Amino acid sequence: MAIEKGSAFLLKVGDGAAVPVFATVAGLRTTQLSVNGEAVVVTNKDSGGWRQLLSGAGVRSVSVSGAGVFTGSAAEARIKASALSGAIDDYRLSFEGGDHMTGRFLVTRLDYAGDFNGERSYTLSLESSGAVVVG
Repeated sequence: MAIEKGSAFLLKVGDGAAVPVFATVAGLRTTQLSVNGEAVVVTNKDSGGWRQLLSGAGVRSVSVSGAGVFTGSAAEARIKASALSGAIDDYRLSFEGGDHMTGRFLVTRLDYAGDFNGERSYTLSLESSGAVVVG
């Protein structure tokens, strides 16, 4: 696997259509992705003192966070609207090598900040709802 640029790790938000068209959240400077899996322990007396886990069980989820500068884009406006309404929306994470992850996410946090002599910035957190498809 080749080394990839962090600047090519993009968060995109859908337009709300049945087959969404995705727009890049262009103001982001950092993007982070966490794939989470809940372990189901099936250790028993026959385990020889070693923990055993049940494959394919438990709850899986994807968490996404990012931080950037506010640009006033339509993608940022859509994220803000979803955060305020509590709506679950379509998102895609794309990588330089052409891979992407697509799913429905809830905006769980959206923070804005700004110093008197600097740019307006924001941070966001998303949590998956349903399956996240790797393509």
